[in-house]
Amino acid sequence: MLLSSLLIPPLMFFALGATAQACRSDLKFPGDLSRALSIYLLIGIGLHGGAELAQATFSTAISSVAAALALGFGLPLVAFAILRRLCRVDGLNAAAISAHYGSVSAGTFLTAVAFLQSREIAYESYPVIMLAIMEAPAIVVGLLLAQRVRRKAGATTGGQGLGKALAKAFTHGSVVLLFGTMLIGALVSEKSLDAINPFYRTIFMGALCLFLLELGMDAAKKLEDFWRVGWSLLAFGIGMPLLGGAIGLAIGHFWLGFGAGGMTLVAVLAASASYIAVPPAIRLAVPEANPSLYLTLSLGITFPFNVVAGIPLYFGIAKWLAA
Repeated sequence: MLLSSLLIPPLMFFALGATAQACRSDLKFPGDLSRALSIYLLIGIGLHGGAELAQATFSTAISSVAAALALGFGLPLVAFAILRRLCRVDGLNAAAISAHYGSVSAGTFLTAVAFLQSREIAYESYPVIMLAIMEAPAIVVGLLLAQRVRRKAGATTGGQGLGKALAKAFTHGSVVLLFGTMLIGALVSEKSLDAINPFYRTIFMGALCLFLLELGMDAAKKLEDFWRVGWSLLAFGIGMPLLGGAIGLAIGHFWLGFGAGGMTLVAVLAASASYIAVPPAIRLAVPEANPSLYLTLSLGITFPFNVVAGIPLYFGIAKWLAA
């Protein structure tokens, strides 16, 4: 089961990128191409989600929004408590890391979509809404936790303020693209979308392979910092996605009533850690936190774990729950 789950082109491209970095290959990925692929993939998934949402029921959409907000606000608090009490991480670093683990990873989500599509598993479109919504709440919680830590320590300075960081989060390119393309996909006619079907569907998987090739290289670079994070944080980088995935499966099944595909995507959202939208906001508002800690955890440990083992595990449990 696990081996067959890994032998799909996107994951093998991820492994190729990691291997190239590990053996010190001179393979390099053009920076502009990486950015262009990110934009394309977000547009593709937004258009697809918007087209599905045009057929969706209002009540389930509202429930999905509520679930996304609950996860976005709740998971950082759980992560913060674990980091402070079990991992003994200082308050500001714990707040910064927590914001990453309450937010989402679009790369992990896209990999999960590819995983389901390779098996021709149907999935609900509502997790796309959740993907767009869950970026910001975790940043809010992380910044509020950092302010609380500073107050308790008697600090009078630090960061550039909650409002500025939140504005950066809500206007981040990934959030704007997801919301904007979902709106386009929901408003235009099915015939109009069919005209651009080759653009956002046919070549989607090939673009994802290139994207994961570059992410594999990045993840391997961060993995070089493995020994710096310590064993307790390593355990957190694997244990937190397992806990988040279990919470996501419970919400997808008992609250939202999704099938196996939809449950898997909700679990992936709850299990992933942001490494694109959150780091700039945290660096701006919590400059005291150590970037090597939260970047190594999110991109070097949690992302590879979810791609290699987490997604197949969440899907297996989701199939069992849906049976």
